[in-house]
Amino acid sequence: MAADPTLRRRELLALLGVSAAAAAASGGANPPAAQALSRTAARRPPSLNALPFKPLPGPLPLPVAGLSGTEQERLFSTITLDDRLVVPDGYRAELVAVWGEPVAAGRFGYNNDYLALRELGDGLALLTVNFEYISPRPWLEGFKEATGAELPGRAMIQALVKRGGALDVPSLDPSDPLARQCRQLAAEALRDLGVGVIALRRDGEGSWRREPGRYDRRIDGLSGLEDPAALLRVSGPAATVFRARERLGYDDGLGDRVIGTFANCAGGVTPWGTVLSAEENIQDQVVEAVYADGSASSPAQLPFQFGEQRVKGLGNPFALAGNKYGWMVELDPQRPEQPAVKHSWLGRFRHEAVAVRAQAGEPLVVYSGCDRMGGHLYRFVSAGRIRDPADPANSRLLEDGRLEAARFDADGSGQWIPLAPATAVDPLLPSHFERHGVSQACRLPHSDRRQAGAESFSSDAQVADYRRRFPTLGDLYPGKGEQRMGAILIDAHLAASAAGATPSARPEDTDLDPLNGDLLVAFTAGGANDDGRADPAIFRGPAGEASWPHGWILRLSDGGPEAGSRFRWSMAATGGTPWQGGAGFSNPDNLAFDRAGNLWMVTDHSGRGSEIQQFGNNGCWLLPRSGPAAGEALLFATGPMECELCGPCFDAAETSLFLAVQHPGEVNGTRAGEAREGQGYPLVNRDGRTFEQLRWVPLGSNWPSGVPGRPPRPGVVAIRRLDSAPLLAPTSPRPSDP
Repeated sequence: MAADPTLRRRELLALLGVSAAAAAASGGANPPAAQALSRTAARRPPSLNALPFKPLPGPLPLPVAGLSGTEQERLFSTITLDDRLVVPDGYRAELVAVWGEPVAAGRFGYNNDYLALRELGDGLALLTVNFEYISPRPWLEGFKEATGAELPGRAMIQALVKRGGALDVPSLDPSDPLARQCRQLAAEALRDLGVGVIALRRDGEGSWRREPGRYDRRIDGLSGLEDPAALLRVSGPAATVFRARERLGYDDGLGDRVIGTFANCAGGVTPWGTVLSAEENIQDQVVEAVYADGSASSPAQLPFQFGEQRVKGLGNPFALAGNKYGWMVELDPQRPEQPAVKHSWLGRFRHEAVAVRAQAGEPLVVYSGCDRMGGHLYRFVSAGRIRDPADPANSRLLEDGRLEAARFDADGSGQWIPLAPATAVDPLLPSHFERHGVSQACRLPHSDRRQAGAESFSSDAQVADYRRRFPTLGDLYPGKGEQRMGAILIDAHLAASAAGATPSARPEDTDLDPLNGDLLVAFTAGGANDDGRADPAIFRGPAGEASWPHGWILRLSDGGPEAGSRFRWSMAATGGTPWQGGAGFSNPDNLAFDRAGNLWMVTDHSGRGSEIQQFGNNGCWLLPRSGPAAGEALLFATGPMECELCGPCFDAAETSLFLAVQHPGEVNGTRAGEAREGQGYPLVNRDGRTFEQLRWVPLGSNWPSGVPGRPPRPGVVAIRRLDSAPLLAPTSPRPSDP
């Protein structure tokens, strides 16, 4: 039987912090219909012509369309996906920048992710862009077209396979041709990662065009390798660890300076105009595990690997120290001469987006999640207080404070646990998972403190013995003062696990509700993998499932740092199909609020099984806070094939929505001709009846050119209305749909 859409709508209204009655009272474009919403549970979907845009249909039948079960079967039994960026009628998407274009002394990188726009006046704006990782197949296929240069490519890959598929490049004879080719390929890949700043100018028609000039900047994965002036610096206690003369592990000889930044996924902006760029999946390119004193493991432990399906160990040819990656990086787009800083008080883990709370007279607060299965949610609280939120000197507040990790309780309460030497070791026990019908070992800092990384404990008795040996975090990490604190921050994920932080469901974006100050957190997917498992007492599916692959959005209220360590939370939206009790989307990723408090969200369900693939291409959704569609999830845009849409952000007038189109053609590479395949999916109509859908799916991509045989390239687009009005301004009523 199909799930009750009224219950799903109430959940989405809770996500936005409003009730059904409040949504109805707001009137919107159709007050009589809105009032009817609060009077009846047998609610009809809002009239589409009352909305500022007609939602895209997507591949699944959603209640918002108002179709009968019979109509759903007729319209959704055969569909075709598009290899293009699809936006509603009355809107257009314009390409702003694309992989390979010149930026300063470098180029616009690959797999653009987080975006931040800062307007300077007179139509000039600076767009900061993260470049996350390499998708090897389309990267190899498109490199020459994008850059004009040749790569060693497949010949090198074949030679690499003959030597076992992986090489510790620094150990090879420098005269070895394969060593030289590995360094060349790794260097080109790392130059396509990091952060970029490009200047844009809005023309008379409202379109954004690049205007290269003094603000353009590239910080890539090798910045500082050849020019010491370009090295990044480190603030906070980890710098003491990096400067230590004696250590258990590897020393890169650079002290508290760092070569480059990479794996830059999400981010955030500060009220004083800087951008925070998050280093996420660094474990693919450098060794993540560290020793008890915070020192790095040998780069030889992650050798260089490169193939059409996998890239690993890009840091190996350059002997990069893994403990210097996995940080939050701050840069000022308006000051390209100013070095970027990795702020160690924000912790080292697989960082995702940050939400910044900056109130005059209060400490600075930064929220961030660790995007791994079993990763934690964190809060940084500065030691000093803010005087003026717009003062650039506030960056210094990131250099001293405390880092806390969240423990969620099943009753909707929670607590921030400080990661400090005096904090007790009190991890979640294996028996906790067993009570929920699943198995999960407890992964803690290795009990042999001469060994780097984690150790797994499968029984409560083993954990109890561990706690007797190491009662506090200070007993796990040697040294004193900043050196000990630096080691804890460098090993933040395992330290938080030891302190009892809740293992969560891949926390992605964090964003503050502009109307009530609550924190919203996108958790992309629940379940388990080699990294760990989400706590099944907290992250459960609509029917109580201990593993739920479609994700959630959580609302957290902590009252700010002055209110203490306690907070309240609620699971405000659940991903999944409507007939399973989900909201119609899967795997929420980046979030963005507009000024009216409407929530915009993009999804990331790339490269997974059929349960996820049924949701089709990734998209951008709008969850209106008020009006006739309050409590609905409206599909605003869908991406080209095999891509992810990332980094939604707006201009000040909210006439443009910027989106990053990441990894088009990631699986199948360049689409040849009209290559496609048919796929079958069992769907359920609104009456609870199952029917089969035949779906025609293009294989690979040619975006953005649309020319068959041309390689796909990641890029950034700006979406705006044809009439140049604000994105959600009321429109003239459209004729009702037949």
